[in-house]
Amino acid sequence: MACNKIITIGRQFGSGGRKIGEALAESLGVKYYDKELISLAAKESGVDPSVFDSVDERAANSLLYSLSMGVYSFAGNMDQMPVNDRLYVLQHKIIRQIADEGGCVIIGRCADYVLRDRQELVRIFVCADMDYRIRRAIEQKGVKESKAEQAVHKTDKSRANYYNFYSGRKWGQTENYDLCINRTNLTDEQAVSVIRGYIDVL
Repeated sequence: MACNKIITIGRQFGSGGRKIGEALAESLGVKYYDKELISLAAKESGVDPSVFDSVDERAANSLLYSLSMGVYSFAGNMDQMPVNDRLYVLQHKIIRQIADEGGCVIIGRCADYVLRDRQELVRIFVCADMDYRIRRAIEQKGVKESKAEQAVHKTDKSRANYYNFYSGRKWGQTENYDLCINRTNLTDEQAVSVIRGYIDVL
């Protein structure tokens, strides 16, 4: 029987949170959503997926405009929104629809905040030591060694700005999650086992 939990995973760049999420979804027999959310948002809006992909998990530059209008007041004026905000609003709607369908694993995109009212929600955050993340960025993401540490910091900052802007919370702050894992000394399978052990006792 598939798990009925809705599991959201926030992750530091290079921590392997995406791979852990994929393996966790397979282990639990539930659907997995990451880049798929971009495709679904593009399909619903008619926007080219590459446009949304370029701003995925990035906060809008129009900070004052967005704050003055409010994220949700854009619903009837989508064409006037910055593309970042359009994507957020669409993904917000899609994430809630996905959660209504049953258990799943969702990577990033403020899903833990969007679904904060759901009793079946389990919020996970995956981190790792900097050396591990730099090595992973080089070996698995093809980042040049000379730019790897910079890429790690830049991506983390982008994810933090996105999360902080749209949720009003602080990305990576432990009290915003149910379980935080430093997976530096864990394989993907071991990390999945830790998460499954936590879910099993809920």
